[in-house]
Amino acid sequence: MAEYTLYIGNRSYSSWSLRPWLVLKHAGVEFDEVLIPLKAPGVRTLEIQRHSPSGKVPALKHGALTIWESLAIGEYVAESFPAAKLWPEARDARAVARAVSAEMASSFAALRTALPMNVRRKIQGVALTEAASQDIARVQAIWNDCRSRFGQGGEFLFGRFSVADAMYAPVATRFDTYGVELDAVSRGYVASILGLPAMQEWIAKAREEPHIIEAYEAIGVVGK
Repeated sequence: MAEYTLYIGNRSYSSWSLRPWLVLKHAGVEFDEVLIPLKAPGVRTLEIQRHSPSGKVPALKHGALTIWESLAIGEYVAESFPAAKLWPEARDARAVARAVSAEMASSFAALRTALPMNVRRKIQGVALTEAASQDIARVQAIWNDCRSRFGQGGEFLFGRFSVADAMYAPVATRFDTYGVELDAVSRGYVASILGLPAMQEWIAKAREEPHIIEAYEAIGVVGK
């Protein structure tokens, strides 16, 4: 049994679960994962509440400690495994990385609603609200700014893969799922995220899952 255990939801839909999973994978941490199938959007189950005080996944257990929020898990792993360099080393880049990560955690509600994560499908022609379009524009602005100022050392937002990339990875999958039209920098960044071996592993496992949430599968289906 591994020292760390990560409790996650359906890989197809659980964007918050994907984030710390990628961080742990990138850091090379050995961990057990326990999937608790989500029943419907916003539903808290007794099984989740056994492991997470918020009633939500993900939750990371390390001994007697439980951490139940994606960005906080990223911070904890970064502090526990400094050799993984999960935050940029330069102070200005690190500050911006934390800022854009926090913005991802607290913002973009319209984007999340219009384009729920579903890594098993390709869906075209979903109508976007003005608010969702504004969110998409803001995400692209963040990606362009980070790549321009800090991304010269690699293919990710701050060159090397960081917690910030884990925070934006689910958005990259959304843009791919729904065929969102993107600028050249954003297209390249989405390709880099989807090309990660860990991301490919997550998607492959998602395709094998039997768990379905009808509300998410109905997006883009005529007559539903």
